[in-house]
Amino acid sequence: MQTYVAFLRGINVGGHHKAPMKELKTLLEKNNYKNILTLLNSGNIILDTEVASTEKLEHELTILLESHFQFPIPTVIRSKEVILAMLASKPFQQVKVHKDIRLYVSFLYEKLDKSISLKEMEDESFTFVKITDEELFSVLDLTKSKTTKAMEKMDKAFNKKLTTRNWNTIEKIGAKL
Repeated sequence: MQTYVAFLRGINVGGHHKAPMKELKTLLEKNNYKNILTLLNSGNIILDTEVASTEKLEHELTILLESHFQFPIPTVIRSKEVILAMLASKPFQQVKVHKDIRLYVSFLYEKLDKSISLKEMEDESFTFVKITDEELFSVLDLTKSKTTKAMEKMDKAFNKKLTTRNWNTIEKIGAKL
């Protein structure tokens, strides 16, 4: 049995694409996933499964969720080990955090396309502090911009093939693993 975290994109936002967590949990239980825990209402799910590949699990869940909810729910999977290693790496350690600073991690559906210019997305309000093949760690200064503008830039550059979480959410997930 492997433990994974599923990050669902675009559910329960502004009353659109409703996917209640209780319903998600029941659906997953009926499909033989174990030890299911949902966090927040934004589509963060910890689960255990016999599936040994993140790619296969992403494919399975994406099909299952779309079939059940009748709209596409892109899904990114990371193993427990990847999430714990991410937290242990302390990517934001050098950032001075205050009430107007937001820390984010964006999970890419595919390996980072090196032709995408991340520097062009950065400005005085939005910067990347760490970049891997599968995640982007960013800092947003709300005194200079809004979250929506930064996320719009990323959505456009990556053709919406990513999902982003506040670092606090990742820390909460890590505490449950």
